[in-house]
Amino acid sequence: MSFSAVIVAAGEGLRAGPGEPKAWRALGGRPILRWSVEGLLAAGASEVVVVVARDRLSQADEALVGLQGWKAVTGGKTRAESVQAGLAALTAKAAQPVLIHDAARPFVGRSHVDRLLAALDLADGAIPTLPVPDTLKRGDGLVDETVSRDGLWRAQTPQAFRLGKLKAAYRRWPAGEEPTDDASVMERAGGHVAMVPGDPMLMKLTYPEDFMLAEQLCGGRRIVRMGQGIDAHRFGPGDVVWLGGIRIQHDLGLVGHSDADCALHALTDAVLGAIADGDIGEHFPPSDPQWKGASSNRFLLHAVSRVAARGGRILNADLTLICERPKIRPHRDAMRARIAELLGLPIDRVSVKATTTEGMGFTGREEGLMAQAVVAVETPI
Repeated sequence: MSFSAVIVAAGEGLRAGPGEPKAWRALGGRPILRWSVEGLLAAGASEVVVVVARDRLSQADEALVGLQGWKAVTGGKTRAESVQAGLAALTAKAAQPVLIHDAARPFVGRSHVDRLLAALDLADGAIPTLPVPDTLKRGDGLVDETVSRDGLWRAQTPQAFRLGKLKAAYRRWPAGEEPTDDASVMERAGGHVAMVPGDPMLMKLTYPEDFMLAEQLCGGRRIVRMGQGIDAHRFGPGDVVWLGGIRIQHDLGLVGHSDADCALHALTDAVLGAIADGDIGEHFPPSDPQWKGASSNRFLLHAVSRVAARGGRILNADLTLICERPKIRPHRDAMRARIAELLGLPIDRVSVKATTTEGMGFTGREEGLMAQAVVAVETPI
């Protein structure tokens, strides 16, 4: 079932201790916000709206570089105002399911989403819940009473609703009151909210010790996968070649259905290979006239988006160009910068090397050139 999502990341998270607000802190080398966005995109979200403070809009672009299918909007003074800003930014129709999620719950996954969407067939909303395991006390310094935990549940996010119904429920919420979650808004409006099994992994990062625990957990939930790509093109008439996304003057051109940038073709195959998603010819058949003369940037960006859709990220890329001419060294840094931009990586994670075959073979005879690429990708298990 298709769904949209709103991720709330406009708060300051003061209980997390000194430093950046928690949505922007690093977990496993990535911003916590990115974990939540990747998780919902990988679970099938058709669009994700990230609600952030006004001064964090550019930071959201940096944190989510390389991901497709999201946009950021400015939040309000309260969580409720931020949620409503996110709802207003969605393009979905009223009957579309929408998930509201706290950015500080980074381990959201498809199994959580599937349970929530299934429950919407029978209710106006659905929330993941866990039973309260501890004895509850009420008091201030001294215990006044022991509170029965029978029938008490801990509510988590994401919480699922139909977009139109949740918007209507918020319009009925009393001014001046602040709901603790979105389910309470639906409840106040008379809606029925179903409880589905929650997951301890949907922990909300609130206190400094939560971050230490999450750091230990995140390492075991992802794996590194390697992909290799090889491509070659022959020389033909022309005075320009495209290599690594860079236009290079030359006394010959490269022959191909697209712009014949064999460096980006090899990288595209390496990225697709790392996630076992076929090859460039399956995604962009040379028999299809729409790719005639197309920029190979499009092919590589498509492969990057396929990784992001699975909740993955590219770690680094190593490219080797095999040719006698053109000379690669004068253009190497420009290629690295362009490839880093396309892959959403810092330049120090992109390597471009060149070698010759000492006059042997088709590259040695300057009949064409060849590229080999290796890419490392990290994905959920």
